[in-house]
Amino acid sequence: MSSGHSTADIQSHIKVYMTVFAALAALTIITVAASYLDLSTGEGILLALTIASVKRSEERFSRNA
Repeated sequence: MSSGHSTADIQSHIKVYMTVFAALAALTIITVAASYLDLSTGEGILLALTIASVKRSEERFSRNA
């Protein structure tokens, strides 16, 4: 029984998911590395919000692909 999806369509989705996975893995490493920085509270919050915003935009990208 065919699901109506071509092989090329499936492969393009896999490429998007792999790209998003790689970006999120890299951002996780950046998050862990940032936890070792000696930052003030304000700087730490700003950095954490920046990283979280980038992660969220990657997640939204994967849903729209």
